[in-house]
Amino acid sequence: MEKFLGISDELQKVLDANMDSASERRRAREAFKEIQLGIDHCLMKVPDEGLKIEESYEVNSRGLKYFAKSWLPGNTHPKALVCYCHGYGETCTFVFEGIARKLTSSGYGVFAMDYPGFGLSDGLHGFIPSLDKLVDDVAEHYSKIKDNMIPPWLVKQILIGVAHVFPKLKIVPHQDFVKMAFRDLKKQELVTLPLLILHGEADAVTDPSVSKALYEKASSSDKKLKLYKDAYHSLLEGETDEMIFRVLNDIIAWLDEHSIKFKA
Repeated sequence: MEKFLGISDELQKVLDANMDSASERRRAREAFKEIQLGIDHCLMKVPDEGLKIEESYEVNSRGLKYFAKSWLPGNTHPKALVCYCHGYGETCTFVFEGIARKLTSSGYGVFAMDYPGFGLSDGLHGFIPSLDKLVDDVAEHYSKIKDNMIPPWLVKQILIGVAHVFPKLKIVPHQDFVKMAFRDLKKQELVTLPLLILHGEADAVTDPSVSKALYEKASSSDKKLKLYKDAYHSLLEGETDEMIFRVLNDIIAWLDEHSIKFKA
């Protein structure tokens, strides 16, 4: 393991640890938490004053200990709840912190969890032994947030598609990617919920044509596709500050429109 000058022996032990272990990932997070929250990234500079932020470890019905976090407006009732499902290899404890703060400052309650095998949750790092169980884990957690609330059908299908594809190949532009993502192409037409799809036109990780196809095939009467010129895959992490906040503001505007619509 590479040795870094100027750090203590204790921190070096953290860097040398095997991050396949959840206990070591938790230890590393505690050791670097303040450094992580202080990185020079526009999202990490979003203020958290007046927000109610809570972290917890919970145990699911399979006996797995997982990490969960919530952000709530301090003095007002949230307009709506946003339940975050992270991508492969990600966690809700890093850059999403700033995204959650921004959403909460705009009046929304935000709830997130690390899937088993990711971030601070139990399980071999990055390993998904069963996609069905992962989806059930996510649904079980978010059902606790509000009675009878589970992730919509679309979220489940995205999770299923990602977990089936990732162990086999890289997600790169491919002329038959839509067929690879949807075994039954008619399933695309079953999407009837309000739908917002955001994609960078220069994304070399996932092909924008998949988002275009989903938009075209979805039966929803309330759907919107936004493609960002010259933007890459990580719209809310790896883009310019201007692009990141442009995308975030588009999301908040969509949420505002729909939270008002459903309340009416």
